[in-house]
Amino acid sequence: MQFDPNDLEQSAIYKLLTGAVIPRPIGWISTISEDGINNLAPFSFFNAIGDDPPHVMFSTTRGGDKNKDTLNNVLANKQFVVNMVTEENVEKMNASSEILPPHIDEFLHAGLTPIASVKIKPMRVKESPITFECELVHYYSLENHQFGGATMIVGKVILMHIDESVLLENHKINIETYKPVARLAGSNYTKLGEIFSIKRN
Repeated sequence: MQFDPNDLEQSAIYKLLTGAVIPRPIGWISTISEDGINNLAPFSFFNAIGDDPPHVMFSTTRGGDKNKDTLNNVLANKQFVVNMVTEENVEKMNASSEILPPHIDEFLHAGLTPIASVKIKPMRVKESPITFECELVHYYSLENHQFGGATMIVGKVILMHIDESVLLENHKINIETYKPVARLAGSNYTKLGEIFSIKRN
């Protein structure tokens, strides 16, 4: 079958796209408001986009033609932290996804421990073994949208925090102790399953 996005409801587009592009890493983004309120929310439109220098991106949708707190905070102070999601903290990540008023601290709501970053103001999630302190480089809002649109954020990684429990020699990550979780469609997530290797030609 063929589907023209112009002929579909937004819910249908979302289901087809997020059901096909899987699994997706989760960027658990912490920011801080101009009033000093911590904010924390997960985004599965997320990935690393380069290593020279290291950059990451995430995209936040706009419900009811209104920005999410994360976007407002990043645009205001141009800083954010990426906290990686694991099997141990996935339930609390889910709790932080609840839509809450701007004055509510999602760290407290989800029972998480905020710890200070080194180079930027937003707090890091202590329960995450890998966190990246980032500075905003660029943002782009999708044009010609029908349902609220989305804004893509590109950030430069200026400091990496890697817990020794997930670190191997030669700067490699131990996936057996890291145990990352990825997003599927709907309410489904996945752990790492069977792993196989293919050597490049």
